[in-house]
Amino acid sequence: MPHIPSVDTVASASSKESNTRAIFLLAAKKPPYNVYGNPFYKFAGYGNVFSVNKDGGMEANIQNYEYSPETAVHGMVFDPTETYLYSADMWGNKIWTHKKDSETGQLTLVDSVDAPAPGDHPRWVEMHPSGNYLYALMEAGNRIAVYVIDERTHVPVFTQHTYPLVPPGLNLKMYRADVTFVTQSGKYLFATSRANSFDLTGYISAFRLNPEGSIDRQLFLNPTPTSGGHSNAVSPCPWTDEWIALTDDEKGGIEIYRFRDELLARVARLEVKDPGFCMNAIWYD
Repeated sequence: MPHIPSVDTVASASSKESNTRAIFLLAAKKPPYNVYGNPFYKFAGYGNVFSVNKDGGMEANIQNYEYSPETAVHGMVFDPTETYLYSADMWGNKIWTHKKDSETGQLTLVDSVDAPAPGDHPRWVEMHPSGNYLYALMEAGNRIAVYVIDERTHVPVFTQHTYPLVPPGLNLKMYRADVTFVTQSGKYLFATSRANSFDLTGYISAFRLNPEGSIDRQLFLNPTPTSGGHSNAVSPCPWTDEWIALTDDEKGGIEIYRFRDELLARVARLEVKDPGFCMNAIWYD
């Protein structure tokens, strides 16, 4: 039976006066192919696990797993074996580790670790294909924090290495880091930040990765064409490192970049003048 949140929590989260919103979904790629979801803002202290039917449609809420009353998780990632799930908790300022049952797909808490600094606000997590390193994007800290995965506990351990996602010397309160992804080869990591004013630009950055997953060096920190609005989300192509998509909802734009010789060049931009376009890009082969 799924854990049932308190009646007060459910009533508050579903109230028209509440700012609680669904924010993130992660579909497992291994049996039993459950779908894992997070609410956000207030009353977001539970994640949700959904089973699927034989056609892939969501079937039932099989578990509501607990974080903390302060939690607002914005992003999650599995390790390569899909045995451990890592969650970026913005409001709790933590990174959580859960273990997935291989038969049921339900989760058991392993541990949580605080972000490197108060108010860092982890927003997104990404895992190297080796399973050795986790990269946590700090929205308010506007930086990437590098973690090594403990071989015994599978809990991320902060390496004391961070990399800026906006140029040094800028007022960090005017920026919010957004998302981070490893390219399909496992050789590069991309990350972006957004500006809080249309008078400023966001930034896109890339990092060269060592074979085991540690960061070798930051390749560039380039301004994006706009602030990015709520978005400025980078999306590497899943079958080649050569192409990168970038979205912004300030002007409703999606751009394609060529990444070659560790340099980034814009090759196309499309704007759709519709409110809310464009938050994220999904590649289709």
